[in-house]
Amino acid sequence: MTVVAPGEHGGDGRLVAASLGLDPDQVLDLSMSLNPFAPDPTPIVRRHTSAATLGRYPDQSDLGAATGELAKVLGVDPQRVLLTNGGAEAIALVAAELGRGWVDEPDFSLYWRHIPVRDRTGPTFRSDPHNPTGRMAGVDARAEVWDEAFYPLATGRWTAAGRCTTSVVLGSLTKVLACPGLRVGYVVVPDDDGAGLDVPGLRDRLARRQPAWSVGPVALAAVPELLASADIARWSVQIAGARTELVALLRAHGLDPLLSEANFVLVPRVPGLRDTLARHRVVVRDCASFGLPDHIRIAVPGPEGLARLDGALTRSVATVIGGSDR
Repeated sequence: MTVVAPGEHGGDGRLVAASLGLDPDQVLDLSMSLNPFAPDPTPIVRRHTSAATLGRYPDQSDLGAATGELAKVLGVDPQRVLLTNGGAEAIALVAAELGRGWVDEPDFSLYWRHIPVRDRTGPTFRSDPHNPTGRMAGVDARAEVWDEAFYPLATGRWTAAGRCTTSVVLGSLTKVLACPGLRVGYVVVPDDDGAGLDVPGLRDRLARRQPAWSVGPVALAAVPELLASADIARWSVQIAGARTELVALLRAHGLDPLLSEANFVLVPRVPGLRDTLARHRVVVRDCASFGLPDHIRIAVPGPEGLARLDGALTRSVATVIGGSDR
């Protein structure tokens, strides 16, 4: 049976399941790099889901409360924070407003998709930890736009010290809190007193560019309680331990994952392994969109997921490594 071709950005579990005639719950989706240790957000979201919530548009009180709580954990003025419909909208808004920019590849392909004019002298977009390698940026690294979607899970801190003063920072609560269906991301603009990217009134300009009611009322109502439940310091320690176990497992199966500090690892030179694993009900991220067609990225799983991956690798790796693909 043919496995559906990979999507550009992962999250292929449901499509893979459909192509194989499986229930989605039978497939372990490690193509999404979510926090495996976040508590189930369903009880919190359910508490904020009612006919009254669903029967109205979000208003400024919803937006203000959620923005204020996020600004508090980030340690910045709420006037510098814009909530967005996921990290993807944050990238699109900033790229469109800046109008030009550059990306040192490989990196997340959404940057190039939304930057109107490619210009080496323009603002640099960069992920930290780097996507897809998982390596943290060095202390001397510079960028005008930092994507910190995975930063809290890698470091146990919400943002890099001082970075919000001089650069635009993008983030994704749905990665950290493992609730991508809520679609909550954010932009933090530089401090007006900082010496970084000089775009007067950037936060207001981004807000004017953003579609009305971009973030829904259920998400806005749930954000404060979800943030209150977050324990990124503990989660980052748990992820580091689980990542060590994942790397050991991959090496035991003859694979050679690259060093990573994120909640995912990059495995080079394994053409065909994505489809082979999918047939054994484990989906990993194809990296062709990063310009790395023979690589896969694997999200760090929890203990149960690691055991399932072990079984799938046992049935898959010998075929891929020993076959003509290699």
